[in-house]
Amino acid sequence: MYTAKGQLDRDALIRQHVPLVRRIALHMIAKLPPNVELDDLIQVGMIGLAEALSRFEVEHGVQFETFASQRIRGAMLDELRGGDWMSRSSRKSQKDIEQALHRLEQRLCRTPLESEIAAELGLDLDDYQALLGKVRGTQLVYLEDMSSGEDSEDFLDRHVADSGADPFALLRDQRLRQALVQAIKALPEREQYIMGMYYEHDMNLKEIAAVLGVTESRVCQLHSQAIARLRTKMREH
Repeated sequence: MYTAKGQLDRDALIRQHVPLVRRIALHMIAKLPPNVELDDLIQVGMIGLAEALSRFEVEHGVQFETFASQRIRGAMLDELRGGDWMSRSSRKSQKDIEQALHRLEQRLCRTPLESEIAAELGLDLDDYQALLGKVRGTQLVYLEDMSSGEDSEDFLDRHVADSGADPFALLRDQRLRQALVQAIKALPEREQYIMGMYYEHDMNLKEIAAVLGVTESRVCQLHSQAIARLRTKMREH
């Protein structure tokens, strides 16, 4: 959209791309804890949209929506990264699950069952499933993975050639992508279905629950468990 003088019409572009900001915020918040407010993400995303408008150059040959999407996501991630968006107990629970998975895989030489993970953690199955629900928001790339943490051997760090690179660009690296595909194929069948419906077909938890004939909370538990399995596998690469 351009003005009569051939310049980008900023107001018109902002109005046109408000739905894009909301769509990105909705997709992102589905993977975040309940204490993250949708309106806060949208507000930060609008700042990212305005920044995209100020930096966009037509001659670079990139569509504005593609360029803006990157800026919007970046602004949201910066905001989340700057706050204590996940409690210490949730972070510890996530690490405990991943460590239990790693020990079991080394010992059993196969994908451990849900009941086996629970036993490794010293929990009964109901308590373990409740724990999976508690760490809702688990994702393949944690925000803490993007900063210099205490773990210098973090799997993302080992794949960063340029220390100033965008961490999400790693997922475009062919070797890492292939490793991720193989890790997904190793998931239990139902967890594979959930990952496919959620990430490939953009279905929400309620829709997935209807397809599988289980509760939405159960889908959330299985999604958290699948992500923990993937992170455990990816640390080997």
